Amino acid sequence: MREIFMAALLAAATSAFGQPQPIKVGELNSYKVFPAFLEPYRKGWQMALEEINAAGGVNGRKLEVVSRDDGGTPGTAVRVAEELIAGEHVAMLMGTFASNVGLAVSNLAAQRKVVFLAAEPLTDKIVWADGNRYTFRLRPSTYMQTAMLIPEAVKLHKKRWAIVYPNYEYGQSATHWFKELLSKAQPGVQFVAEQAPPLGKIDAGAVVQALADAKPDAIFSSLFAADLQKFVREGETRGLFRQVAVFDLLGGEPEYLDPLKSETPQGWWVTGYPWYAIKTPAHQQFLAAYRKRWKDYPRLGSVVGYTAMYSVADALKRAGGTDSERLIYALSGMEMDTPFGPIVYRALDHQSTMGAYVGQLAVHDGKGVMVNWHFADGADCLPSFETVKALMNK
Repeated sequence: MREIFMAALLAAATSAFGQPQPIKVGELNSYKVFPAFLEPYRKGWQMALEEINAAGGVNGRKLEVVSRDDGGTPGTAVRVAEELIAGEHVAMLMGTFASNVGLAVSNLAAQRKVVFLAAEPLTDKIVWADGNRYTFRLRPSTYMQTAMLIPEAVKLHKKRWAIVYPNYEYGQSATHWFKELLSKAQPGVQFVAEQAPPLGKIDAGAVVQALADAKPDAIFSSLFAADLQKFVREGETRGLFRQVAVFDLLGGEPEYLDPLKSETPQGWWVTGYPWYAIKTPAHQQFLAAYRKRWKDYPRLGSVVGYTAMYSVADALKRAGGTDSERLIYALSGMEMDTPFGPIVYRALDHQSTMGAYVGQLAVHDGKGVMVNWHFADGADCLPSFETVKALMNK
């Protein structure tokens, strides 16, 4: 019986021409809703896919990515993911952008017992409160990136803080952790105003006026994309940022910084990606390959897509096949190199230790850039194992 079973497996993995069938990976993302980030992201995973297959694929089999647009909504994403699993018979799922979409796909992955690599969603819930054994996350979470900004915020000794965030899971989580971490690091701080506009629908004039009326010493923002651009322009027009320190999560990512050009607000503290100034060998190699392939410079999405695809390939290689249990085992504690340096997918919560760059915004030659930056290792910006275990049990 064993011989018959093994022969059947071999036949299933081999085409009519005697070549091993490719391993299918299901990729879904909100390409039409968030093109600024996700077009570079797609170029990143496509480049990685080309490199992997040119080097012989995974255990002698090529990788094939079946990519779909998830519409940017949880309902559509779940339907698309179902089609990838049941119709395309993918070995793994990869992708998603918005936190609420990622959480929906993560829940489906657990139901269908299919491993899901959440490349971009930043919500902490996806690995903690709502985490499951089938879901792993690449990017540093809202907790991690907020924790990266806290030391710089504490140095300024500002007492009165105003907060503005997009009113969905990512923004809510970033706000929660900023309040908690800053209050712990600097007892006595006050939060004097809070604005939570719907994602993509900010009334920038009203938001800026409400914050200005509160007379804050500093502002924490987790706005991004078009919302951030509108906020910056209206804030500059109304003088909101004069003598007010501003911290913005994600504001130094080229996807959101580049459109501002000379309007870039100078002095803001941000997390981001100063691709033009990183001189490590790993990043220089990635940068050269990306420019050669696409005749363009990388954005943060490019690094995320590239690293996500290699994460999938490494997991499949280490698992020795497509069995979900073997893939979970392979990913748990998996170490790998990235353009940002080595990372580990922690066995405890399936969160990777990918880091981010922290610095200030400035204008150089009419373009927004990051200055005074440093790299924050994700491993140093996570809570203790005891705290994580408590969060996972909630």
